[in-house]
Amino acid sequence: MRLARKPKISRVRKARQDRALGTVDTILRATAHVLVRDGYDKASTNRIAERAGVSIGSIYQYFPNKEALFGALVERHIEEMRGVLVSTFADVLSKPFPEAVRAFVLAMIRAHAVDPALHRVLIEQLPRVGSLPLARVRDVEADAVTLVKTYLAHLAESTSLVLPKDLDVAAFLAVTTVEAATHKAVLHERDLLARPSFVDELVDMVVRYLLRDEAAEKPRAPTATATKISAPRRRRAS
Repeated sequence: MRLARKPKISRVRKARQDRALGTVDTILRATAHVLVRDGYDKASTNRIAERAGVSIGSIYQYFPNKEALFGALVERHIEEMRGVLVSTFADVLSKPFPEAVRAFVLAMIRAHAVDPALHRVLIEQLPRVGSLPLARVRDVEADAVTLVKTYLAHLAESTSLVLPKDLDVAAFLAVTTVEAATHKAVLHERDLLARPSFVDELVDMVVRYLLRDEAAEKPRAPTATATKISAPRRRRAS
């Protein structure tokens, strides 16, 4: 029986694909540099082409306009941030509660520290490039909330820890709090971020919020007798 021949992979086609990917990467890197240096309004495709060392036609071969170029840069930056978070959450389920919170806080800091100068420009300009990039940012935040909720549900089933009853709300508040603090620190308070106490205090705040006092969670028993409040007596006229 004759075996079917395996189709030969065209080396020329693969080389072209690799070259195209390399060109796109070069263009996106140049876009990031020009955006940080000049801002969105002055980041023309001509300046980007000059920085990338390619013709203006090469840019339009892959990106129809500046908005599409900017959107692709946002997409790549978000995926880099998401990769940091996902890789961290992979082993969170095996960590004790305080260690897991610390790992989450550190992951958020690392995610926001992926080219912080570019991150600031991208966040500032998101409303100008349509709804898709903004939706992708929200997708990453939603992923983080889902992962935290999954971990809290795991704790609720496997430990005796007293956690918030509404895990959806608890996960949302925890993620939003950490995201806001790390975002602000990475972009605007680098000196504050350098202090070891920044992580310690943020971890302590989240742990104290999520880990409830067992006694405080128990419903109070009703009192045997209710205190009756009567109207003040009127004085008799003398």
